[in-house]
Amino acid sequence: MSRNESTMFNPPHPAAILREDVLPALNLTVTEAAGQLGITRVTLSRLLNERSGITPEMALRIEQWLGVERGGRADLWLGMQLDYDLWQARKHAPKAVRRAPAEATA
Repeated sequence: MSRNESTMFNPPHPAAILREDVLPALNLTVTEAAGQLGITRVTLSRLLNERSGITPEMALRIEQWLGVERGGRADLWLGMQLDYDLWQARKHAPKAVRRAPAEATA
């Protein structure tokens, strides 16, 4: 079973973890966290309010900020974003896609 097939539930936006777990644990405001990440408050606010996603650049910033030992691995953050994005895409996937002929895929 692939990673995507095993994700049968609606995964949370990875920013929910930052908003609900990381910032409170570090006792940081959005402004303070944005400063430590080297981004604007608006950029972090958009992410925390789930209006944007974790990009590879942001994942690297989180990795440097939290450190690998504290759950900051960039690939984990990108994986959570991929799971979230794929779930959303599957919810809205077109139903009228025709399958390619078998001989074309061999």
